[in-house]
Amino acid sequence: MRLFAQWLEDATASEPSDPNAMAVATVDADGLPDVRMVLLKGFDERGAVFYTNMDSQKGRQLDANPKAALLFHWKSKSRQIRLRGPIERVAETEADAYYASRSRLSQIGAWASKQSSPLESRLAFEKAIALYTAKFAIGAVPRPPNWSGFRIIPASIEFWEDRPFRLHERVEFRRERPGAPWSKTRLYP
Repeated sequence: MRLFAQWLEDATASEPSDPNAMAVATVDADGLPDVRMVLLKGFDERGAVFYTNMDSQKGRQLDANPKAALLFHWKSKSRQIRLRGPIERVAETEADAYYASRSRLSQIGAWASKQSSPLESRLAFEKAIALYTAKFAIGAVPRPPNWSGFRIIPASIEFWEDRPFRLHERVEFRRERPGAPWSKTRLYP
């Protein structure tokens, strides 16, 4: 976990845009993989956290099959981290605290977007934004009931670093369950 934190800090210093961007892979009801980019919004010894509309494809997929894989790729550092494990929803208080830290327009957008649902026109979305902007014109914007976060609890973390002639450096850490000790294995490139 300390190595992850160090690599994320290094990427934050050099990556030109969104050093916290990560691909999140899930599977649908037919077992077909699905992947998309999201932003890491928290990381500690418990795992990596991102937020979403729980009615979105990823929200529904994670509720049905609470396992995921993450991939961070930092081109400027020639590094990547793969992380796999079970998923849990974050506590309501944690979701509330992060939601309150977002810009007001991002909060309004969380209410206005029916994430992953068909959109009849951009105008329909803009109307929904205007409606919620008016609805929450005064005071704080509450967190929508269908908006929260997921935490991936790492079962394995692989650190990959580019080396000349494709002789890359790969180190994998694994554990049997949360809180168990990590084992370390070097992998062939």
